[in-house]
Amino acid sequence: MSTEISVYESRLIREIKETPQEYLPNLLQIVRLFRESVVLKPAEDSFRQGWKETMAGETRPVSELWDGIDAE
Repeated sequence: MSTEISVYESRLIREIKETPQEYLPNLLQIVRLFRESVVLKPAEDSFRQGWKETMAGETRPVSELWDGIDAE
């Protein structure tokens, strides 16, 4: 698997080097947002956030959770 990682790293580095300098701040922001969206927070942090939302009344009935989702 380390071979796969190094292949992707080299491809990413090549893409970064080919990106015009003025777009690098935007690219950095995209990469950070992507990483934050795919990396799971520790369970304790998730629980604390959920508890905070619950105590603040930021809840929805279970019956509404699937509203708008087209599942067959």
